Amino acid sequence: MKDQEIAEILRTENPSFRQLQEEHQALEQKLLDLENKQYLTAEDEVEIKSIKKQKLAKKDQMAAMIRDYKKSAALN
Repeated sequence: MKDQEIAEILRTENPSFRQLQEEHQALEQKLLDLENKQYLTAEDEVEIKSIKKQKLAKKDQMAAMIRDYKKSAALN
């Protein structure tokens, strides 16, 4: 089973996964809004770095959930 298929299953069955994904998407939109500004302040630059770290952490958590699902599916 592909990661995308597992993500879809988790999205429908696992509220924690769904919340992580929604938070990741919200951070992505915030990042796009900041990066589309004509001028970035020093605070904007710091916020962009922070958002990127938060997005990566959420993506890592989702990937771990997908790996766990694969392991449990392989055991059954």
